[in-house]
Amino acid sequence: MPCQDSELKAAKTAYRSAKAEGNHREEARWANVIGDIHKNRGEYVEALKWLRIDYDVSLKYLLEKDLLPTCQSIGEMYLRLEQFSEALTYQKKHLELAREADDVVEQQRASTQLGRTYHELFSRSDHDHNSIRNAKKYFNFAMELAVALKKKPPSSKSSFLKEYIDAHNNKGMLEMELDNLQEAKEILTRGLEICDEEEVSEFDDGRSRLHHNLGNVYMELRNWNEARWNIKMDIQICNKIGHRQGEAKGYINLGELHSRTQKYEEAISFYNKALGLARSLEDEDALVRQIEQNIRTVKEAVKVMDEIKKEEQNLKKLKRDIAVARGTPNERKCLLQQNGSLERLVEKSRMISAWEKHCEFAKEKKRIASELCDKQRLGDSYMDVGESYQKLRKFNKAIKRYKKSWEMYQTIGSLEGQALVKINIGNVLDSAQKWREALDAYTESYRIAVEAQLPDIQLSALENMHYSNMIRFDDESETKRLKILIDKLKNSIEAESGAKNMAEDCCSETDTEADNNLSIAGSDDLCSPHTSSRSKALSTGEEFIDDMPLMSIYQSLKGSSRKTTGHMEDLTSTKQADKSSKSLTNLTGNHQAVVGRKRVRVILSDDEEEMECSSKRSHDCVLEDRSTYDANMSKVSPSNIKFLGWQVISENGSKLPINVEESSSSFKCWSPHTLAKTCRHSRSMSNDLVAELDLPSGSKCNTDASGKPSDAAPPASNSSQYDKYIECQIGNDLIHIEATWCTASDKLDIESLKAVAACLYYLQLPTQKRSDGLLPVVQHILCAGRDLESLETVENLQICNVTIEASIDGWIHKRLIKMYVDFCKQLSEKPNMKVLKKLYNLEVSDDEIVVSECDLQDLSITPLINALQSQKAFSMLDLSHNLLGNGTMEALQKVFTASDQHYGDLTLDLHCNRFGPTALLQICECSVLFDRLEVLNISGNRLTDACGSYLSTILKKCKALYSLNVENCCITSRTIQKIADALDSTSVLAYLCIGHNSPVSGNTIVNLLSKLSTLKRFSELNLSGLKLGKPVVDALCQLAGTLSLSGLILGGTSIGTEGVMQLAEPLLKGAEEFVKLDLSYCGLTSNFVSNINVNLFCSILELNLEGNPVLPEGGNTLCSLLVNPSCSLKVLVLRKCQLGLAGVLHIIEALAENNSLEELNLADNTVPNELYALKSDLTVKGDSEKHDQILDTIKLAGNQEVHCSVNLDYHQLEVADSEDETVKAAASGIDDSASSCQRNSSSAECLLTQQLAVAIGKAKKLQLLDLSNNAFSLEAAETFYNSWTSVRVPSQKHINEGIMHFSTKEKKCCRVKPCCKKVLPL
Repeated sequence: MPCQDSELKAAKTAYRSAKAEGNHREEARWANVIGDIHKNRGEYVEALKWLRIDYDVSLKYLLEKDLLPTCQSIGEMYLRLEQFSEALTYQKKHLELAREADDVVEQQRASTQLGRTYHELFSRSDHDHNSIRNAKKYFNFAMELAVALKKKPPSSKSSFLKEYIDAHNNKGMLEMELDNLQEAKEILTRGLEICDEEEVSEFDDGRSRLHHNLGNVYMELRNWNEARWNIKMDIQICNKIGHRQGEAKGYINLGELHSRTQKYEEAISFYNKALGLARSLEDEDALVRQIEQNIRTVKEAVKVMDEIKKEEQNLKKLKRDIAVARGTPNERKCLLQQNGSLERLVEKSRMISAWEKHCEFAKEKKRIASELCDKQRLGDSYMDVGESYQKLRKFNKAIKRYKKSWEMYQTIGSLEGQALVKINIGNVLDSAQKWREALDAYTESYRIAVEAQLPDIQLSALENMHYSNMIRFDDESETKRLKILIDKLKNSIEAESGAKNMAEDCCSETDTEADNNLSIAGSDDLCSPHTSSRSKALSTGEEFIDDMPLMSIYQSLKGSSRKTTGHMEDLTSTKQADKSSKSLTNLTGNHQAVVGRKRVRVILSDDEEEMECSSKRSHDCVLEDRSTYDANMSKVSPSNIKFLGWQVISENGSKLPINVEESSSSFKCWSPHTLAKTCRHSRSMSNDLVAELDLPSGSKCNTDASGKPSDAAPPASNSSQYDKYIECQIGNDLIHIEATWCTASDKLDIESLKAVAACLYYLQLPTQKRSDGLLPVVQHILCAGRDLESLETVENLQICNVTIEASIDGWIHKRLIKMYVDFCKQLSEKPNMKVLKKLYNLEVSDDEIVVSECDLQDLSITPLINALQSQKAFSMLDLSHNLLGNGTMEALQKVFTASDQHYGDLTLDLHCNRFGPTALLQICECSVLFDRLEVLNISGNRLTDACGSYLSTILKKCKALYSLNVENCCITSRTIQKIADALDSTSVLAYLCIGHNSPVSGNTIVNLLSKLSTLKRFSELNLSGLKLGKPVVDALCQLAGTLSLSGLILGGTSIGTEGVMQLAEPLLKGAEEFVKLDLSYCGLTSNFVSNINVNLFCSILELNLEGNPVLPEGGNTLCSLLVNPSCSLKVLVLRKCQLGLAGVLHIIEALAENNSLEELNLADNTVPNELYALKSDLTVKGDSEKHDQILDTIKLAGNQEVHCSVNLDYHQLEVADSEDETVKAAASGIDDSASSCQRNSSSAECLLTQQLAVAIGKAKKLQLLDLSNNAFSLEAAETFYNSWTSVRVPSQKHINEGIMHFSTKEKKCCRVKPCCKKVLPL
């Protein structure tokens, strides 16, 4: 450690020295070295910090090829930190740069890393089809490149043999993950053969990894000798090279091998060796804990083995008893006792994976069932024998026994049993690589389960069908269809389960009575609850007495007619309502290891809480063999698994990651989450282990034999995941819509919901149907037969458990969406739903590409860039508010150049991204843009002064440019001066925004204004955020006198009252309308506003006085402006103007006589103690007129009158009845509950609320009103909204935590950010 500290100190000293000298190459190199030191110490967050410094310096100052090692290192760090999306971003960037540089070596390394990340993503997901596809694609590509590099290395210094061997290890491990054990064995064996052919060192770490994974493969194939030899070779190599972690994990696997063969003393011995090695390592507490857990588990298995031996002695005694009882009335009872003993032995053998013994006991159990003439038990026994052979990998024998079980269930008419057997047959066929036949078996099981109305088995069959289509056949459309069915069925089962549990809690006595009616056979089967709790279901439907002679039973069976039923007949007193669920458990309780999702394993734990089993399901905690394992083994949450087995640890099990070999192509799994869910090591090329979850190997999902969700995945977890979705039915198709895609402030956005529904419907269409690019137009969405409202919340929909229905009212051609989806599929990327929504927007033309706020990055935008290149022609491209960098601009330059379109206006909106100065270089070098570019918005990007020459070039060459926005771009006076120098009288520039840049000197601004005065078309200037002195004000006055300005944005300039007064006359002198004047936060006083010339301000369309103390006195002047017939104001912003609530009321009242204002912002205008003063005034008036009422006659829009009175005794406003006609509250915009006011509210508040509501109702032209943060109650807000809706249909509201917005559909609030308002040509 002291050596590492000195190394780190020296590296940091070198870094600081390089930075001080301005040597950027050395600065980046030393930052990388420091990051590598921290990585080797396991300090990943600190390492990432330094690697980011390396990346930023390289990106800014060095060549792109210098980013290759940095991207690789950052991608590795994010993978170790389990931030997979970020890891993929940098790994794909690494691959992209490597391809551009034509660097095959880096391409091979990047492909390997991508394969690792996608493999990890697949191991954590139930249904991630894309991840397994991509893992295969990148591992195969890495293998191809490794072969090419091996044949023709680019340099003589390296033969790239290590990468070639590691590629075999990775590919073999992936095949093992997919349960293709023979293929995995061949690939890994070939890797060892290459080591021998190339004379690789006997103790090479690559050999160690190959031996490790081969040991696992042979263990799954039950080839114990080969498994033992390979594991020992792994241990020997790790010991020789001093890799104590690998050696410890080798001993863990050797312990598991002996545990599987029931050699428990040897297993504990090897675990103890592993424990000693693990304890010698620093920060390997997790590894130590897991080894100790394995030792405890083996000791539990020893106890189970002792119980088996005792039960075998009991069985021998029962066999002696049956010899005496032959032909007597006790014969059947003795046979039932013997059957119960065998069932206990079968169950305990299953718990410790003693499959040879399991087979022996199952065969004996089958013989007893034959003597009992019990076809139900006989079918169960055949299933037990089939399970034994399946685990022993004797697949032909397993199929034979399962078919006999099928015949028995057919004979007694048990559809349940038939469906379960078909699933088990499918699992055997899948292991035998007869995948089509396996899928047919699963499909048949599903058909039978649907016919018998058995949802749990339906779910199990669907999970297996999904597995086959996803893993075996790579059928994307069928996989999606099955996933939708699975989700819907799970939701239905969970709902029924919750209702049943509630009912059982209320009826425990009834359950007890039902359990008391179980057969004598059940009392014998103390450890076989599947027998003890099952209803008797003999084919005749008769109940036999235990001491009845067997010959009598045989004759009765022979003479009776067979009864065919969909499920087991319940002939006891158990209630019919419990029959289906109980019979399912009863029939299949002893087969829970063989049904469900294929080969996912449950492990046993000594945890007391987890080992606590119910009286009905005492065998819930079972240990399943790990002879075969599912490709989906890690799909079940480890925190929910019940354990009784061997937990074998991932190589990444320590809290601090392992110091592994630095091969860039190594497959390293660093997930701490995989630690708890492993049952076997699958080591990667760096001696890491791929964690694999062991659940019952007969299933593909975390369900028990009955198909019910087991404890491995409780309904709660499924429910929490499902709560994020809304079910929507379109025709016969059911789609699940993520709630976040179509909600705003927890309320549904109906238009977004329609767009998402249309896009998801299009995505689930078969490829052939998508080829036309036709998307549905969804006009109506119904919920429970009524139109869905925007006010509806997702929670309300889920509480009501309803599925919304969408109707298709036509189709629209969206060629760009079609191309975008196609390119996503081609690049194995998931389509971005935000992008799809934006492209689907029916309110914009196909020539306008608006994809703002879509979380796009340089890599994720690639499919869209490719689609744009295919479309070629478009007039507007809005990429604002994303995470795009210079790479995107390079790609766009290629798009514009390829289009070769030199005509047609183009708007390019790139604001609020991560573009640097060189992004503008791409515009400068694209001749196509010189004739087309009219609007360029690059604000909110860190351009710095390095962009000055580029901006100058753009202004000179782009002759059509009339709008330029470089606000908040970290530029200074130097760049502003270059902009000024580039302008001449031929420029058509009409709009310029340079605000919020610093420092910008006054002289520079004066020079700029002087140049602007020479332009013929210039009309709008934005200087917001710049501090303007008197020289600048004088220059502005001169500019206003020279040009006819239509807009001046001076927000935050602190120009002051004098400056505005000096500027107002030349600015507003003309008769033409002045479009926009922004004087927000300019330090104006109330005297200025009070004394303004109303006639002078009448020509303004948009006026912003935010942040200036207008006060009520100034508010009166503004009221005079609003009532002036010549007033042209359309937008008025009076936020934070200290108007007071009385001033707010007067402003809104003035709108009754205004026919122009459309948007009004009166937020944050409360004055301290104002409401208290209103109350005091009203109280005084109330005392003087104690028994009088103040009558307010409110004239409504329809010339109706409603008399409102304030009852001062009770502080309650009342609405009197009209004798002539009943006036509804809706007519006045005041609902009954609000208009009468709450009894506990003050009359002052009530009166103010009513007056405001009436004023809002009279402001007919207003389309957007903001009353946020004015201390109004929710009741008042509802009153205002009722008044708002009385004259505006349709209307919308946004009320949440102080926000109070009322709007029309056309002027929807919060729809556009202030920085996103478009500048239109003037």
